[in-house]
Amino acid sequence: MSIGHTFLGLLQASPRHGYDLKRAYDERFGQARPLAYGQVYATLSRLLRNGLVEVDSVEPGEGPERKRYAITEAGVTDVARWLAQPEKPEPYLHSVLYTKVVLALLTGRPAADLLDVQRAEHLRLMRELTRRKTDGDLADQLVCDHALFHLEADLRWLELTASRLDQLAREVGR
Repeated sequence: MSIGHTFLGLLQASPRHGYDLKRAYDERFGQARPLAYGQVYATLSRLLRNGLVEVDSVEPGEGPERKRYAITEAGVTDVARWLAQPEKPEPYLHSVLYTKVVLALLTGRPAADLLDVQRAEHLRLMRELTRRKTDGDLADQLVCDHALFHLEADLRWLELTASRLDQLAREVGR
């Protein structure tokens, strides 16, 4: 996810301080991985340098001055362009899991065990996401559904690969 573009979208509603942007980001998008303050201010600095935001006001504080940032017209154009661009689908043509299966076969380790352990981890995460989805609001439900659909596809791949392990072992062994 582009943090800069996300900040621009959040700023389009109204000017905000860095702390307010972090809180809004973490609340809506960063529950699994909240932003560090250093990342917030580095991103704002880059947006400022590129002319996509400007300092709307500066307020004195007990510590450093508090700057409130506002999106510029260039920022509005930039976030509109970003929102209109489709995301590139991730085809997973190079998968760490596939690499592990092949390496297990090449090194004489039990690839079926690796697939079983991975299947158990996928199922554990799916149960966790299902609980979160049940207790969450619509945004949580949508985010969890997205993750669950990807995990379901991974599980299908794990099952297919397990059914073809003997054939893959022969091909890898050549």
